[in-house]
Amino acid sequence: MKKRKIPMRKDLLTNTMQPKKELVRIVVDKEKNISVDPTGKKPGRGAYVSLDPNQIKNAQEKGLIERSLGTKVPKEFYQELYSYVDHQKARKELFGDK
Repeated sequence: MKKRKIPMRKDLLTNTMQPKKELVRIVVDKEKNISVDPTGKKPGRGAYVSLDPNQIKNAQEKGLIERSLGTKVPKEFYQELYSYVDHQKARKELFGDK
């Protein structure tokens, strides 16, 4: 039986390669709108971040996402991202890997 290749992506916050399923994609479109991309298929420039709420706070303080995407990130987006990551982390702990 052939072993399946696991897609890996670089985590913007920890600078490590991780499985794509363990990260969430943030995307900025042509109109400079920033959004969370749970499907990983939205058009635009994307960056992957880990499902760790503490890392999100750290990224906000250091401006890592702004530097990577090349645009200003509103505070509301960080709140949205933090709640999304927190929710996904809780789901993962409850249901495990699928």
